[in-house]
Amino acid sequence: MSDVTRAKHGRPVHHWRRDVVELAAVFTAVAVADGVANLIGHGPNGPVLLVISAIALAATAGFHTWWARRHGHAPPTSDTGARPPAEVRQAGPSDGPAATRGAAAGASALWRMRTTVKDAPGSLATLCTALAGQRVDILSLQTHPLAEGTVDEFLLRAPGELAAAEISRAVAVAGGTSTWIERADAHDLVDAPTRVLGLATRTALDAAELPLALRQLLGRCTIRSLPAKPVGGGRAPAEVPVEGVLEDTVMRLRAPEGGVITVERPYLPFTPTEFARARALVELDARLGPRIPRSHDVLTLPEGNAITVRRADTRDVPAAKAMQERCSPRTLAMRYHGPVGDAERYLNHLLSPRCGRTLAVQTASGRIVGLGHLLWDGDETEVALLIEDEWQRRGIGGELLGRLVAMAVEAGCESVYAVTQASNTGMVAAMRALGLPLDYQIEEGTLVITARLDATPVCSRLPYDGRQEQFGGPVGRD
Repeated sequence: MSDVTRAKHGRPVHHWRRDVVELAAVFTAVAVADGVANLIGHGPNGPVLLVISAIALAATAGFHTWWARRHGHAPPTSDTGARPPAEVRQAGPSDGPAATRGAAAGASALWRMRTTVKDAPGSLATLCTALAGQRVDILSLQTHPLAEGTVDEFLLRAPGELAAAEISRAVAVAGGTSTWIERADAHDLVDAPTRVLGLATRTALDAAELPLALRQLLGRCTIRSLPAKPVGGGRAPAEVPVEGVLEDTVMRLRAPEGGVITVERPYLPFTPTEFARARALVELDARLGPRIPRSHDVLTLPEGNAITVRRADTRDVPAAKAMQERCSPRTLAMRYHGPVGDAERYLNHLLSPRCGRTLAVQTASGRIVGLGHLLWDGDETEVALLIEDEWQRRGIGGELLGRLVAMAVEAGCESVYAVTQASNTGMVAAMRALGLPLDYQIEEGTLVITARLDATPVCSRLPYDGRQEQFGGPVGRD
């Protein structure tokens, strides 16, 4: 135990043991000095050496006094038990390497962590004490009761130099098991009820938001929508009861329009609380029925024709079929990469909000002449275009692609890919015109172009958020 304690006003209070030790040290020093003085005093130059020693000691004492006064206001280097001062960040750019090193030293990191503890009094307190020992702040905490134990989900702020493995090790010593941890960002600072309400609002405004809302609600997971009647035939998915099915790392929910929505998260089992939240979002979507934002943009082509770009859904299937009937076999083959006769069978799937978002290009007479699809493909996102033959090479494809990529950026997608053929020069040119890093890969005779969205967004316009905007001027050509 330390011999120094802290009073309420913060000054040190010494115990009697410290005083005894100091007094013994003084007596020892006097005895040693007396012995040295007797030894030197009986020598030939004893008085001179004593005078020189006295002057040296006086000079040393004076220098020590001057140094103490000069640095007397420096902060103490010992730990006082108080919280460290708040991090101060410079508003502008730093002026040199020293400033950069100082900012890095005071940086902190956000972490999302989930661990399972015993359902016993004091287990959570032990875990929190272990985190405090690593200088980790707990910003939020959610508990998920289970039949055996409790799953605790934390949002943590830790020192920047503290690795995830060190946090997990401390949690394991405190009794946590099945610990999972990953980096978080500022969006995770929103408390759980507010975040769930925000996701419910997005789902209520747009049926296509349901898969994205589920992904943001449940974290990194794979979501697939299986129609009741698969495209191209095949076996239908097993029927799911109204209340859904939860199987460890997989949950199955009945889709509002029929079929099944599956959510998989292999690295982390779902809790009953998460399952109830996901089921509530799906039930909300089912009660509201089909819906998409009805906003639209009016654009003027170089030759003066006005076209309208708007969201589309399954209610546009008849008009989309009529457009495909006007397309040439070559155009349909470029789009679907298969038998042209099967093209119409895909429209219900492509126009379903469960599978993604669709933009339609409509003339002044109301005829659809182009479709652009942003499709949720598990963890990936696909973009696809179909433009009627006589409306090609007018810039419509590039306009649609730019808007689809802007939607993908807003949805938080890391990349989008397009499946086409090397001979489809229009699609290749439109992808290049995005100004994004592109990866090219040949798969079974088809060309797959992947655009990474970690660069600057390609389009400054916001995707459809309920406003009606009018755009004049020409649209750039493909």
